[in-house]
Amino acid sequence: MTTHTDRHENAAARYLEAWNATGPEAVAKAVAAAWTVDGGYTDPLADVRGHDGIAAVITAAHAQFPGFVFRPLGPVDGHHDTARFAWELVNEADGSAPVAGFDVVTLDDEGRIRQVLGFLDRVPPSP
Repeated sequence: MTTHTDRHENAAARYLEAWNATGPEAVAKAVAAAWTVDGGYTDPLADVRGHDGIAAVITAAHAQFPGFVFRPLGPVDGHHDTARFAWELVNEADGSAPVAGFDVVTLDDEGRIRQVLGFLDRVPPSP
């Protein structure tokens, strides 16, 4: 049974805002708004803690996929201090979405992210 709240939805929205921010200052500001100071991010390709580490992962994704944006896939599901949501990485020019996954986030009492556990469901083939 889900007890989804605005808290879960707001956390997911801030998370996607951080991933879609461009430029070092905007990324740093968005990461600070979404994560706790000691927050973490772990997926099959990265395992970092703190705002600088998270910002570096986001910046690297932008470098690898220029012109792409992260978009939600379906609703946010949550209960207690945990939320999960699916997303895809979309090419703004042609609408293709070569990468998709879902994330499970743990929130603090103020709704900021303590930890992200990311899973990749669709990735482009290796060259």
